[in-house]
Amino acid sequence: MADRLDTPLAQRRGLVPRFRVDQDAVGKATEAIARFLGTPRFLIYLTVFCLLWLAWNSWGPEGLRFDSAANGFTALTLMLSLQASYAAPLILLAQNRQDDRDRVTAEQDRQRGERNLADTEYLAREMAALRIALNEVATRDFVRSEIRNLLEELDEKGRERDRSGEQDQSG
Repeated sequence: MADRLDTPLAQRRGLVPRFRVDQDAVGKATEAIARFLGTPRFLIYLTVFCLLWLAWNSWGPEGLRFDSAANGFTALTLMLSLQASYAAPLILLAQNRQDDRDRVTAEQDRQRGERNLADTEYLAREMAALRIALNEVATRDFVRSEIRNLLEELDEKGRERDRSGEQDQSG
């Protein structure tokens, strides 16, 4: 036994050949069939089919009837049973695919919610930082009052110069 563990075994051949099936294509087909089985159009088609079957095998030409009313329309019963036996798994397959899609959508919604929460928290922190920064910024009224004070000081110094200049000329 010289097989290495890092190389896969050759595919075993069985009695029944294995077919590779595109799971997505099968899933889309089952969803399409299940979607059709749930429509009023399907119910109308099935009803018309059964009525035609019953009418033909009840009142059609004796030699051309293929399902005897005396036997309880056995062939029709078998056909409807076959249709139901295929419809149930197809509907289940379609529901499983829908569950998978719902799971993915829920996960994406959860991730989107987490991102929205993180973005909201970030924006709240930024707004708080802006409020703090605005409290440290000089307001228009504060700047005006400071300029007024400076102008008054300059006026006062100018008056003092004028007085000292007058005293120098008189003396």
